[in-house]
Amino acid sequence: MTDWYKKLIWSWAGGRPLTYQLRDLWHKAEIVWILGLVAVGVVLGHNFDWGWVLGLMGVFTLGFIFGHLFWGREYIAGQRGSAMAPD
Repeated sequence: MTDWYKKLIWSWAGGRPLTYQLRDLWHKAEIVWILGLVAVGVVLGHNFDWGWVLGLMGVFTLGFIFGHLFWGREYIAGQRGSAMAPD
């Protein structure tokens, strides 16, 4: 009864988890992501207080390290989810 939103998100997202889609984009264009993250860092560094920027960078780093995008799983291009994947 409460899973209607999951089906809506899955149909909107092309039948694959968004984390898998982000991981595919990362592997297809790593340099674009790296340059984008560096650019965001430069903008933050020039426009905000350093304490705030370092705190944000710390949170991002912890999220990257412990995050679920690459958490102990082998990368498989075009991988499909198993829980709600439509057949």
